[in-house]
Amino acid sequence: MSVVAELSRLKKGRGQGKRKHKDNLAGHLFLSPWTLGLFAITLFPMLATLYLAFTNYNLLQAPTWTGLDNITRMIGDERLHNSLQVTFTYVFVGVPLQLAVSLAVALLLDRGMRGLAFYRSVFYLPSMLGSSVAIAVLWRQIFGHSGLVNQLLAMVGIEGQGWVSSPDTALGTLIILHVWTFGAPMVIFLAGLRQIPDMYYEAASIDGATRIKQFITITIPLLTPIIFFNLVMQLINAFQNFTQAFVVSGGSGGPADSTLFYTLYLYQQGFARFDMGYAAAMAWLLVLIIASLTAINFFLAKYWVHYDD
Repeated sequence: MSVVAELSRLKKGRGQGKRKHKDNLAGHLFLSPWTLGLFAITLFPMLATLYLAFTNYNLLQAPTWTGLDNITRMIGDERLHNSLQVTFTYVFVGVPLQLAVSLAVALLLDRGMRGLAFYRSVFYLPSMLGSSVAIAVLWRQIFGHSGLVNQLLAMVGIEGQGWVSSPDTALGTLIILHVWTFGAPMVIFLAGLRQIPDMYYEAASIDGATRIKQFITITIPLLTPIIFFNLVMQLINAFQNFTQAFVVSGGSGGPADSTLFYTLYLYQQGFARFDMGYAAAMAWLLVLIIASLTAINFFLAKYWVHYDD
């Protein structure tokens, strides 16, 4: 009987092994479109641009190896330095303001108002449209000489200006546009608020804690994982913003390079001047900047992000 049982067990094991192999094969087949896309659309172009970053390439002739010339050129490129300054200002001002507004709106919606689904959809809509050309054109009209902003100011006796045509205010209008697209982080904040148990607030109320005290000692600590996630994602997205600056400035980054985002300057080098080697080097600098800031955020997260465990 033991021999028969052992043979039965071996046959059963082989059957399970064949079934597992078929399941794995089916899984790989379903993943194959994504895998092919990863190599053909992401990894191979990235490796190609890494090579082109050390070449002189204009799309019309074969790339020629130039070593560190593009990196040396970036060190002395004043417009590149200005584009970095504009981009860092946009990111480090716009992202915190956007997260603050999205958290405030999420707190408002979390109070259980009527028509919550409708308001949630309305507030999320700008996030879907904020990077579109149509919204950027509309934004340029709103802040133009005869736009809505100046019309409202004229009603209270204030003479407006061309907000997008002034070097002092053009970048500010793009920051406002970025803040206006708060819908995506707002929805995530709202989901996080719904996960905080009510018993914490009830216990704090019994102890006499005010709403502000509850917000500081309960809501913020329990939301830190959500804040961290939104911070990292919005930081990455803000560094890659391009459409708004391109449309509002007409592709020039003006006035006086005040809206010359790094991505816009990269576009000018690669697709206006066909200096693809230099553009590839700029692209890798952007990758390093985003990766470094993301790594710093993950390193600092252990000091302020609190998890349940």
